[in-house]
Amino acid sequence: MNSIIKEVTNQIVARSSQTRKEYLKDVEKMYQEGVYRSNLSCGNLAHAFAGCDQSDKEQLSGSESKNLGLVTAYNDMLSAHKVYENYPAELRAYAKKHNSVLQVAGGVPAMCDGVTQGKDGMELSLFSRDVIALSTSVSLSHNVFDAVLCLGICDKIVPGLMMGTLKFGHLPVLFVPGGPMPTGISNDEKAKIRRDFAEGKISREDLLKGESDSYHSPGTCTFYGTANSNQMLMEIMGMQLPGSSFVNPDTQHRRLLNEKAVEIANKNATKGLEFSISKIITEKSIVNGIIGLLATGGSTNHTIHLIAIARAAGIIINWEDMSKLSEVIPLITRMYPNGAADVNHFHAAGGMPFVINSLLSNGLLHEDVTTILGHGLNHYTQESQIINNTLEFTEGSKITLNENVIRPATNAFSVHGGIKILKGNIGRSVIKTAAVDEEHLIVEAPALVFNEQSDMLKAFKNNELNKDFIAVVPFQGPKQNGMPELHNLTPSLTILQKRGYKVGLVTDGRMSGASGKVPAAIHLTPEASDGGVISKIESGDIIRLDAAKGTLDLINFEEINQRKGKERSRTAHTSLGRNLFENARKIVGSSENGASFIV
Repeated sequence: MNSIIKEVTNQIVARSSQTRKEYLKDVEKMYQEGVYRSNLSCGNLAHAFAGCDQSDKEQLSGSESKNLGLVTAYNDMLSAHKVYENYPAELRAYAKKHNSVLQVAGGVPAMCDGVTQGKDGMELSLFSRDVIALSTSVSLSHNVFDAVLCLGICDKIVPGLMMGTLKFGHLPVLFVPGGPMPTGISNDEKAKIRRDFAEGKISREDLLKGESDSYHSPGTCTFYGTANSNQMLMEIMGMQLPGSSFVNPDTQHRRLLNEKAVEIANKNATKGLEFSISKIITEKSIVNGIIGLLATGGSTNHTIHLIAIARAAGIIINWEDMSKLSEVIPLITRMYPNGAADVNHFHAAGGMPFVINSLLSNGLLHEDVTTILGHGLNHYTQESQIINNTLEFTEGSKITLNENVIRPATNAFSVHGGIKILKGNIGRSVIKTAAVDEEHLIVEAPALVFNEQSDMLKAFKNNELNKDFIAVVPFQGPKQNGMPELHNLTPSLTILQKRGYKVGLVTDGRMSGASGKVPAAIHLTPEASDGGVISKIESGDIIRLDAAKGTLDLINFEEINQRKGKERSRTAHTSLGRNLFENARKIVGSSENGASFIV
């Protein structure tokens, strides 16, 4: 095992000793109190199974059968979640085959960031994660379930489901993915279409056709953004079946994986605390999650989500942990936006079993962890295959089947992870370096301050940005407006970079998990609404962003720091339900603390 990984893990264990102890004490208490179902009054029990068929009622009346609770994020607004439409009936039938009962415990909201990008609704995106966690807790509060199956894939949904189920740490929990849509037009072609539209070379109709040819069917979007980073995390942390993340929907393979998931959940429900989520999500598995994020160049959103997930389990991690690990974890995959390939190509080239095997073989993961399949991460070097119409787990490929997409740790695309922490006199921020060419890692240029991303887009359309600059977009942090993604800036900045200008971005907001080619210092803390230095920056101030050294500085800091920071009212955030989240904005934590108002 790599010495830095050991060191970081030990630091997390020491830092979390008290909070983890308190968490596990609560878990033990819930376990000892047991499931209500066995001692409910007749009236309570009648309510619990009133909607079930007669055979399920008979089973739930006794104590032998297990009741599996299903928490679903189904809606047909998200292509990734459309595939879940018929899962309750399908999984219920599988449960019957294994002599158990399955009930839908509840539903959670699931918003599509692809729809709300650049729109007011995006201000609810990050906060939806905590709402999902709360909704999950409400769903499970009936306390009639012996295990939990979670249906969720996309951006905030998986982290929210994790945060919620971790508060029921005495229960076995298993995630059931839906899989990515088949590959549409190439990612390079899609990116070109977006750039052409931004430059006015093609019509809106052409743009819409290109987008529709890319996002074309039920299933997860195929680029390696937050949704697919979620799937990677659930595998490498042992929360869903090996190699199950990127099997396409509506296939025999997917249906057999779904049945296996029910079988495992049912089995784990008989094992007491042994395979409960509190035993799976530990300091070591959280470190494994960070390593997976770095090794695959995953979404920067997880520099926030992983912190919140860990806190829900009483584990305290921070950006410094991620920064230290990034120095020793190699980048071993290239998927869009970090390369041309999508997750279907990644899966075909060896996928998660190859990644985990390579990292394990080089002492870059903790093997001694518990997973839904048992003890040891070696379970996750396996892949599933259909042999004689039966699902079998066999050893995954130990060699890459496409070295342009995935490589062993000994021959990585980069010796450092795909995410870095920037520190300097402006504050602390996150940058995704996986897709940034070496020549663009360092930018020193005058600031151009924009109140909103729409102001920068307007300046671009007016041809006012043909020069070197670093765009500064303050007042986009969690306390100001819920920390929306500013992904709409990506095409314009990419075009300017391609024209030969030195450009970058500094903001206390987020970027999409699909961002990456332009150096972007995001999640800046302290945020502008906390009086951070970013609130004092004016157009013309010289900023140096050095992703090679990991620094972010104002050249004339002493002079600039004497200024009174700008302030901005929050009263604008009233439409589309945003006013309902005013209290959340008042109490939300910083980006580095997970940007949560509940943990």
